[in-house]
Amino acid sequence: MKNLDSYILREIGMLSRCIHSLSDLKFKKIDLQKGQFVFLTRICENNGINQIDLSNLLKVDKSTTTKALQKLIEAGYIDKKKDDIDKRMWRLYPKEKALKAYELIIEEENKNIQICFNNFSQQEKNSVYELVKKMGENIEGNWKKIR
Repeated sequence: MKNLDSYILREIGMLSRCIHSLSDLKFKKIDLQKGQFVFLTRICENNGINQIDLSNLLKVDKSTTTKALQKLIEAGYIDKKKDDIDKRMWRLYPKEKALKAYELIIEEENKNIQICFNNFSQQEKNSVYELVKKMGENIEGNWKKIR
């Protein structure tokens, strides 16, 4: 049987699933379904983003984005408007409800950051960020090829 070269991706996956699970429970109170907070935050941070750019930003397929957006529209979080120039393109805008939820989401995200980085020096925090960012850059080309 082969051995795994490194357990780092399993640890990162566990960390991500744990944070998402905690967040999903917290955000149920504001009628956000599983994983929708990720879409909502990126729309709030990128006012007027289109669906393709949102999918690329989050590294998810278009159908996943379409489903999440439809639910966010139905829940009254976002508006979808035709682009003024390219009438085939739709732009996504947060409503007031989304902006209020965004504040709660960022507050929760900051709590998770504090918990995860408990007893880390600033240098260690910076190193983790740079190393994980580099890992993301390394795999992104592969992701783009198979998409």
